[in-house]
Amino acid sequence: MPRKFHIPDNYRSQLISYLKKARAEMDPKKRDKTPTIIDLGNVRLKFARHFGLCYGVENAIEIAYRAVDENPGKRVLLLSEMIHNPHVNADLRARGVEFLFSTYGKELISLSQVEKDDIVIIPAFGTTLEMCALLEEKGVDIQSYNTTCPFVERVWKRGTQIGERGFSIVIHGKARHEETQATFSHASRVAPSIIVADISEAKWLRDFILGKETREDFEKRFSGRLSSTFCPERDLVKIGVINQTTMLATETSEISAILKSGMEEKYGKEAIEDHFADTRDTLCYATAENQESTKRLIEAGGDLAIIVGGYNSSNTSHLVELCVEHFPTYFISGPDSLCGLDSITHLDIEAGSESITQGWYPMGKKLVEVLITSGASCPDTLVQGVVERLLQLLGISQSELSKAIEHYVDSLSLQDTPLPILD
Repeated sequence: MPRKFHIPDNYRSQLISYLKKARAEMDPKKRDKTPTIIDLGNVRLKFARHFGLCYGVENAIEIAYRAVDENPGKRVLLLSEMIHNPHVNADLRARGVEFLFSTYGKELISLSQVEKDDIVIIPAFGTTLEMCALLEEKGVDIQSYNTTCPFVERVWKRGTQIGERGFSIVIHGKARHEETQATFSHASRVAPSIIVADISEAKWLRDFILGKETREDFEKRFSGRLSSTFCPERDLVKIGVINQTTMLATETSEISAILKSGMEEKYGKEAIEDHFADTRDTLCYATAENQESTKRLIEAGGDLAIIVGGYNSSNTSHLVELCVEHFPTYFISGPDSLCGLDSITHLDIEAGSESITQGWYPMGKKLVEVLITSGASCPDTLVQGVVERLLQLLGISQSELSKAIEHYVDSLSLQDTPLPILD
């Protein structure tokens, strides 16, 4: 049985939970990644098979709220955003939780003000060994409310394993992301480490390994993303790849293949095991499921896609990247982003800024198919809110939505485990 987490009711949606439970009853082994389709007459909603809060995020939320409940009168501090969702972080602030750092490392409260009796929560992304040492020197308990995702810790263990075998560690990730910084810290403890941002950078690194780029250009390109004693001539002879768990699975796989091909060209295929650690992909299960489900959602077709999540959420941004190649795609933070059928506020991921698009909804069509998914740090209540807001604009009531969902569930023929009627 999957573990049940105790998280606030305002993060759970009856409608979305009902749909997810129905799909789980039909497909307990999660083999079917086809979308859930709710027909409402002139609009058809297509939900990704998997979306929303993952194991690691629910675990983090449970621990953080327990920290608040168990320590009345004490100061409760989060190192940085526990997860990348503004609604969750705003709720924690409303409960008195203070943040020590911003997402990108700006100090909000001086570490000099932290005292040993303060309650410090480690976010789901984990933190660096250096930060752990600083807090422990102050006598702060960093274990009781450590919300580090177990799948992030699995990556650290994988890095340690290949590092102890004499391989340098290549980390596919965003250098400023808290998780990548934590992974880099842990990896650098056991082996020379380098952060690679994307496929083009992996190709450049392969060319450097093959002697086609200069040492001077290497140092300029990877400045700030190398362990302190990294020597490329020495430390790029044996390498292995791990990743930030929320990156695109296909991108990490291609980066590994690119670097492996370079090592094969330089040292020969027969000697590849001595020069390239053939690690299994270290993407977390939820990221992999959400990405695969989004691909199947795209295959199902539609007129537009709505992706719900925090703008600084890495895993959510990759879902947007998948969809934007095929449909008009709107990366929104919640129901308030739907200003009307003629106006939507969303993040333009190419520009990196919020934008307002006019005429986003195709009013002239008799049937509009809307694809819907969300990131692993997005509560289902936000997705339900977005759906209800859209249908409100279209003049479709909540009761009509509930009936359409029940009709869909009835079509699944769950004879052995019938679900209750929605309220």
